[in-house]
Amino acid sequence: MLNRIPKHIGIIPDGNRRWALEHGMRKQDGYAYGLQPGIKLLRKAKEYGVREVTFYGFTVDNCKRPPEQVHTFTKACIDAIGMISGEGAELLVIGNYDSKCFPEELLQYRNRTVINGGGIKLNFLVNYGWQWDLHHLSESGHFYSEDISRIDLIIRWGGMRRLSGLLPIQSVYADIYVEEHLWPDYEDKDFENAITWYKNQDVTLGG
Repeated sequence: MLNRIPKHIGIIPDGNRRWALEHGMRKQDGYAYGLQPGIKLLRKAKEYGVREVTFYGFTVDNCKRPPEQVHTFTKACIDAIGMISGEGAELLVIGNYDSKCFPEELLQYRNRTVINGGGIKLNFLVNYGWQWDLHHLSESGHFYSEDISRIDLIIRWGGMRRLSGLLPIQSVYADIYVEEHLWPDYEDKDFENAITWYKNQDVTLGG
């Protein structure tokens, strides 16, 4: 049994479009294949006793992509929440709610909502922008994502080594584990490898 489990894990499920092209599909077709991996990871996180998970759905900048891609990844986020609702969680969907890119179907989750008995805290970033989040902090003294705790570990699929604006306040001390293969190819061993790697990191929080 591992002695040190991260309390909060951030997930960047990258590589859906590249995966689709590799399999002879259109770029937008890859998003649907990223849904079941998310459910598998959530179950694995519960098994390990992780208290909070944040999934990166899509960013404000992602809405600059071609309309067919925007439509498809937005639908994938709606479908993901539908699938998650059967798993049990305390769900929060956060993003620029006033933008036309934010799906109306998810507005009911802008405050943390207990679904199917509750359990793990689950945050879903939909049409999220770090500038949008921090601008509210400068205006009001509060940031939109303040109900989300500090992230201990970020796992990114697809080989890229960047945060892509993921919760800059909560990510300030996060360790980052990069998985080279693409998100639709997720296997539970990816999660297990990340946890083992995290166990061996020297976490000092600046001390």
